[in-house]
Amino acid sequence: MTTLVLEINEARPVAARCDDAQLHVTLADGREISTPLWWYPRLLAASSVQRNAIELMPMGLHWPELDEDISIASMIRGEKAPGAIPA
Repeated sequence: MTTLVLEINEARPVAARCDDAQLHVTLADGREISTPLWWYPRLLAASSVQRNAIELMPMGLHWPELDEDISIASMIRGEKAPGAIPA
């Protein structure tokens, strides 16, 4: 079993945005990670305005209007939301 250890301060999101196909996050240490929107059915079904109404949290992202939360650790591990269907 592999264990993922993240330094919370270094892996803290400092910017996030969605385009039509990807969720892009910039971390405090300068890394940028992107994951496909099809991993997150709620985001995929949302409007561009809803997708980009993102609250940055110490360990992830929150979309209040969509009731969606995504952790940085889950993005790095490649975890998809339940119901994710490849595009």
